[in-house]
Amino acid sequence: MNNSTPKVALPDRLTVTTDEGAFPLEHRGNHWEGQGVTVALPYQGTGLAVRVHAPGIAVRRLLLRWRYPVAYGSFFLGDHFERGYGDLEWRGLVPERTYPWYFVAYQRSSGSTLCFGVATGAQALCWWRIDGGGFSLALHIANGGEGVLLGDRVLTAAVVHAHQAEGVYASQAIREFCRELCPAPRLPDHVVYGSNNWYYAYGRSSHDEILRDTDLVTAHAPDGANRPYMVIDDGWQANRLASDWITTQQGPWDRGNDGFPNLSGLADAIRDRGARPGIWIRPLGAAPGTAATRLLSAERITDGGARVPALDPSLPENLAQVTEDVRRLRDWGYTLIKHDWTTCDVLGRWGFQMLEGELTRPGWHFADRSRTTAEILNDLYAAIREGAGDAVLIGCNTIGHLGAGRFELQRTGDDTSGHDWARTRKMGINTLAFRMPQHRTFFEADADCVGLTTQVPWHWNAQWLDLLARSGTPLFVSAAPDAVGPEQSAALKRAFGLASVEQPIGEPLDWLHTTCPRHWRFGEEEVTYDWFD
Repeated sequence: MNNSTPKVALPDRLTVTTDEGAFPLEHRGNHWEGQGVTVALPYQGTGLAVRVHAPGIAVRRLLLRWRYPVAYGSFFLGDHFERGYGDLEWRGLVPERTYPWYFVAYQRSSGSTLCFGVATGAQALCWWRIDGGGFSLALHIANGGEGVLLGDRVLTAAVVHAHQAEGVYASQAIREFCRELCPAPRLPDHVVYGSNNWYYAYGRSSHDEILRDTDLVTAHAPDGANRPYMVIDDGWQANRLASDWITTQQGPWDRGNDGFPNLSGLADAIRDRGARPGIWIRPLGAAPGTAATRLLSAERITDGGARVPALDPSLPENLAQVTEDVRRLRDWGYTLIKHDWTTCDVLGRWGFQMLEGELTRPGWHFADRSRTTAEILNDLYAAIREGAGDAVLIGCNTIGHLGAGRFELQRTGDDTSGHDWARTRKMGINTLAFRMPQHRTFFEADADCVGLTTQVPWHWNAQWLDLLARSGTPLFVSAAPDAVGPEQSAALKRAFGLASVEQPIGEPLDWLHTTCPRHWRFGEEEVTYDWFD
């Protein structure tokens, strides 16, 4: 096995896009410049920093181009902007394909793996494209849907890294590369597992039902100091529609509704029953009556995107409110906080709608136009972290490449289901397999819950439960009481017994050939699952 971190070569071409149009920059010495824009590319160790100076110019995007011979017969894999949507896969060369954050080229015949990517915590939203003549890196440094006004400051948009490995399985090479991209992940000091009520309750819950769920999870958890979590998902907040328990997912986040009259007391009761209390929040979901000057523009919203009025996170008063709201949950006694929706709230669309390279609708900007969208998201995540204190954070619909180092856990895929096995199979297994290299290198990778209900055949849920429990990743189960019979009860005890202690990280063995791997290795053991028959 031969691993190396080659020094990233300077690009062959550099193009900038402003609000007025696109133009190439000229290479002059150790920088590129043109029409008032200067880009310097100094080395930081073996990484290549991209630093932009554009006083008085509204810059939207940089495009760096490398001429590079791409080996025939290579397979290519990338990441996603936020959650995966069942669409992560190894493929041959597709010039139009977008690879957010990093890409991996694997040549099966030689066992050679080549990785290019940007370090976590970047100040730009980044993606790659690969073609027969080389590859390109786009750095989205816009402010919403318009150019950023940097003033006289110099922006370090990203730091580009490369990694090469010979004679090692691709998943191991990618894991090593992820360690290089994120040298300081924030990981929990205990193994995380337990219950989340969403995939059987879907917002229809109450104080008493949460305590019933707590009793169920603790009855199936092993004895010992590492207690399971009981996570209260969407449905507790004051501003929800009364009919059929459908929630509006809006603030204020300072109290519960009639079904949750005492959230602090509920946290105490969960703890008294032997579980750790957790809770969900949509931190940018604005309360009705919030002044329009504090809200993001509705022009950003794409069909199918978020339609709840959202706080503009570029405003200091909104960040202060987010910190206060999250801190309140911690003060109530919740030691795990799942924060949700912020990518869709900010950009107005889902991650799968960003894969053409248009991350949001044009024509809108934040109240503070001096920072990039990525900088504003980084500041939002820092505000959430500040409020959470020492509580475990799960980012859901958040950008993992920006949350790494701030969140202990990241929901790496779109929702699984308590109604539809095909959705769980598509979203859950895919993200578990293809984002496994990020597990314990960026954060703990949460592939989402087992929706244990009577609507999903137990034959399939039993296998999904087993895979998650063996995988070494966090295991959360949404267990409807009427779906837990003797067979399910025994399986839950086995699964929680595995998931409550650290396991070898699972490895998909057939992921080069399918988006839904069946063959897995766990330490020295190999297991084959049947997801379809």
